[in-house]
Amino acid sequence: MHDIGRPDTMATTQQLSPAGSLDEAQANQLNAVLPRLIAWLDRFGETSFDHQSYFAGPIGGRAKALYYSHPKLGTLAVAPMIFSEAFLPAGRQLFWKKQRFPIADAHYAMGFAMLARSSGRQDMLDRAVHFLEVLEQTRCPGYGHHGWGYPFDWVTRTGVMKAQTPLITTTPYVYEAFAAVHAIDARQRWLDVMQSAAEHAFHDIADRPLCEHSATAGYNPMDKEGGVVNASAYRAFMLTEAALRFGREDYREAAGRNLNYVLGAQQDDGSWPYATDGVRPFIDHFHTCFVLKALAKIEALTGHTGVRQAIDAGVRYYVDHLFDEQGLPRPFAAAPRLTVYRGELYDYAECLNVATLLRGRYPALDARRQAALSDLLTRWLKPDGSFRSRRLLLGWDNVPMHRWAQAQLFRSLCFTLTADLPSAATAAGTGATPVTPGRPASATAETLH
Repeated sequence: MHDIGRPDTMATTQQLSPAGSLDEAQANQLNAVLPRLIAWLDRFGETSFDHQSYFAGPIGGRAKALYYSHPKLGTLAVAPMIFSEAFLPAGRQLFWKKQRFPIADAHYAMGFAMLARSSGRQDMLDRAVHFLEVLEQTRCPGYGHHGWGYPFDWVTRTGVMKAQTPLITTTPYVYEAFAAVHAIDARQRWLDVMQSAAEHAFHDIADRPLCEHSATAGYNPMDKEGGVVNASAYRAFMLTEAALRFGREDYREAAGRNLNYVLGAQQDDGSWPYATDGVRPFIDHFHTCFVLKALAKIEALTGHTGVRQAIDAGVRYYVDHLFDEQGLPRPFAAAPRLTVYRGELYDYAECLNVATLLRGRYPALDARRQAALSDLLTRWLKPDGSFRSRRLLLGWDNVPMHRWAQAQLFRSLCFTLTADLPSAATAAGTGATPVTPGRPASATAETLH
């Protein structure tokens, strides 16, 4: 695989976006923070360590597998990794290497596409296109249709998902990334990839029927049992969108069965367990957000009354149980095991995504968005422009990881800033280089300040 060069951005001090629904102070803050984050990305590069780096290599992988097969002995085996994660996070570099993550590339592409649409800036579109070109190359090999997964062997309680196994929790984000750029430049090339990814989600991801109208989706093509709620939510959204875009009734029917499973998995209190297998009933922050995001998008596409009711109940549970006394995201409603952290960047990113999707509908959720954004820009932002990864029991994990969750946060900050703005993709009006559909990537040599 040849290396794709990263297009440079254009020198400017102008705002990336006008204010939209944010108040002026918040918009000004984000217009200052996002260029710093982009400049950090340029310096740091597009590969990073990861939350799973401790267990992605042979030593950590064997230790984690032992933990699942023989918990008492395995606890001793994973103890050095857990200790390092809690007190010396930089130690993850001893266990594995920096890698590129398709899910992160997709989030960066979406963020840059949002900035391109709101500002009309060609350099932002160039950056989004760059990430799509990378994603074209990093699809999982050995499949007839496009799918994406992790670049490492992922040890789980049910076995090892080998590197380059396509995941239904990753592929929909890539589909959305191609859709975001296609909405600007209308290239058939991007649409072809989207259609192939939809075919992958439809044909390669198995369904396990629970009744005539309900089915749980597998996590990957080898998973015939399913049971992970957010996996079915992702597939339900992606196939709903693809059914409308490509006129496919078979997609719509499959999406409906997965949607019915998700709706049926909701508990009386409005929560969703991570899985309905009886083994993983925990309720955590960002997986709850994944389900709410998918439902919010499906509701926007279809107006489904049952989905709206599920969102209402889900948001009530979410704001009451997954935030602390200060109204800030907390990782679990009830932790399933000992945790070594108090706060998670991923939770903040997904809080902003959900609250922005549903902005104006739930005052308590709007307040949570305000609190999370304020905290991010004060305590979590680092001098180099990136964000802290975790708030530990003692101190912080300051190791920047694209998948966990610099990329997700970049996308959510772009979304928060631009959500209510009309497209400026053909008329910048601010002195910026306007977006020209179909124009090739910029070759300018300046950097963004």
